[in-house]
Amino acid sequence: MQYPVYLQLSGTENVYAIQGPDRFWECTPLGAQTLCHDVLATTWPERQRILDMVADDGPWERIDRAAFEAQWNKGNCNMESTAIPLDVLEHVELAQYTTFGIEAKARWFAEVTSVDGLRAALDWSRSHGVEVFVLGGGSNMLLHGDVEALVLRIQIRGVEVRSDDGRHVEVAVGAGEVWHDFVMHTLDQGWGGLENLSLIPGSVGASPMQNIGAYGVEIRDHFAWLDAVRISDGSLQRFMAEDCAFGYRESVFKREEKGKWILVRVAFHLDRESPLRMGYGAIEQELQHIPEAERTHRDVSEAVIRIRQSKLPDPAQIGNAGSFFKNPTIPAKQAEALLATHPNMPNYPQPSGEVKLAAGWLIEQAGWKGHNRATHGVHDRQALVLVHFGGATGKEVWDLAQDVMKSVKAQFGVSLEPEVNQVGLQD
Repeated sequence: MQYPVYLQLSGTENVYAIQGPDRFWECTPLGAQTLCHDVLATTWPERQRILDMVADDGPWERIDRAAFEAQWNKGNCNMESTAIPLDVLEHVELAQYTTFGIEAKARWFAEVTSVDGLRAALDWSRSHGVEVFVLGGGSNMLLHGDVEALVLRIQIRGVEVRSDDGRHVEVAVGAGEVWHDFVMHTLDQGWGGLENLSLIPGSVGASPMQNIGAYGVEIRDHFAWLDAVRISDGSLQRFMAEDCAFGYRESVFKREEKGKWILVRVAFHLDRESPLRMGYGAIEQELQHIPEAERTHRDVSEAVIRIRQSKLPDPAQIGNAGSFFKNPTIPAKQAEALLATHPNMPNYPQPSGEVKLAAGWLIEQAGWKGHNRATHGVHDRQALVLVHFGGATGKEVWDLAQDVMKSVKAQFGVSLEPEVNQVGLQD
């Protein structure tokens, strides 16, 4: 079954849009009013109701989108009254849409600005027998060649306050919003929590995919829920925090559910009085000129921005995808042995009993900081970042990454893993 499925209850004006096996939109006339509800089926009786609604022998009749819309719009439910036509382009250069800026073409390309537009794109891919590839913000990927798929650039926008008790706020954000712009918006509104994640490149939709984090804060610390569309059938599903199985730069969308969903909306819990987190990195040093009692969330954000700008290259100036490698976690005994010979090695004991190391320090000690191969290299201020000066291929950058990983393994016995997604990598 492909979603949505539009229905009307026989003998009434009640209409429904079945969004997936556990969600539907309901529109019910009540006197002079028309009430709209987004119903999440969280129990088996509710899910059984959806099965009954789509059954052929029930009292619900299939209707078309226009009939559903006509009733839904009476309730001013903020649904698009007209679907935006899908514009599929061919042989589109992707360098301008990725922060690495490496040349590679999309066989087919489309921008989507709504869930309906996304579903139209998925229908197009199925009817043409081609795969779908989600570009998002293009900030966490290395393209190894042309992409023989329908490349979708998610441009779903909007910021909506879902609840606000005067202190705590739940805000839902379109997946196509620029992450840093959204963080700046939260500060403008006086909402705290995300300030340590300032200046991270990419889109809001990419943020929970890898549980982005910086300076002691991760997405999961303020995550409420997300909506995603299943590629196989177009169903719209809500994922709560426990459904996402967040880990260090990990989520269920990078493991069991990889390649199955496209994120369209992400919601966060924010707090006007959230405590400032200044104990990680050089934030405290950056803020030492401001009395502690006078510091604000914006002060922390500005400190983070200064630190990142001093260490990390601007993708608009030098192609890069930020941190190319994850910080490795090793057994405590291995860490003790390394500290015996490298007493200045940064190390961070974890609740699991393991120890996290700084990948950038390991790479720098192995002699790679500032390494230059003319078209690409290792950043001269942050060894964790691989940079593209222009003219390199994805394979050449990946060859450098492998050389770095082999060198660190040989010198420290520590295996590094790439944080950046490899697209089109041949085994």
